[in-house]
This record gives sequence, C-alpha cells and structure tokens, in this order.
Amino acid sequence: MNELIHSPRTHYRLHLVVGAHSARHIRRIVRAHLRLWGLRELADAAGLAVTELVANVVRHVPGRRCTIVLRRCGDALRIEVSDDFAGLPRVRDADVLDEGGRGLALVQLVSRAWGVEQDAHAPGKTVWCEIGGKEGEC
Repeated sequence: MNELIHSPRTHYRLHLVVGAHSARHIRRIVRAHLRLWGLRELADAAGLAVTELVANVVRHVPGRRCTIVLRRCGDALRIEVSDDFAGLPRVRDADVLDEGGRGLALVQLVSRAWGVEQDAHAPGKTVWCEIGGKEGEC
C-alpha cells in the first residue's frame, strides 16, 4: 500500500515499496514539485540523485519499503530516502568494468551535501542529499 502526504508549500512525503521501474515515476514526481516550487533548474541533478538513492533501496533493502521526502529549503532541495534496513551505504571506488558501485559517488557529484542519519531508537537509516541553494539552507 502506498501512502501519500502532500504539502504544496515546502515538502512532499511518499511511503512506498519500490521496484525496478519505480525511479522513473519518482523522477516525474520530483520534476513536478520542482516546477511547482520554482526550482526547475535543479531537475536534472535531483532526478539523478533520487534515482541512485532509490536504486540502493531496490538492491539492498529486504522488502524494498522506503519513505521519500522532498523538502524545499529556500533555493535548495533536500531529498531524503529512509528505510528500516540497518546496513549503511558507502561510497566505493568502482573499477571501470564494474556494473555498479557508482551510485553514491554520483549523488556526491550532483549534491552540495549528503549524508546518512541513523535513529538510535529504531532500525534503519535516512540517506539524504541537498541540491542547490547555499550551505545551511536545509
């Protein structure tokens, strides 16, 4: 079951189970919100970042359940992807012939900042990135 909570002013939250084709639909949602928020110039970077963060859920999270939050912070966008899997993501030095392992490196390239947060009282983590804007806006 997918649950949608929407605030047109500052944030958008989506709870869902992702699959191989989910990223395409999520990119459309991101682009729509960026248009609504007047942040179209962030669309390419945000689309790439959310695609890579969702791909990590598809590949590594049993059950593939996650929550995606888009948060407008002035001229910046914060993307958060939360799941209940304890495994932490890491940036890898992928070999030129590797088929994967570049996702977080790409997120790092298109983002002003990114990181991982864990809740000491609950399993799982939130992987986030901030695109556009100035330091400290989100």
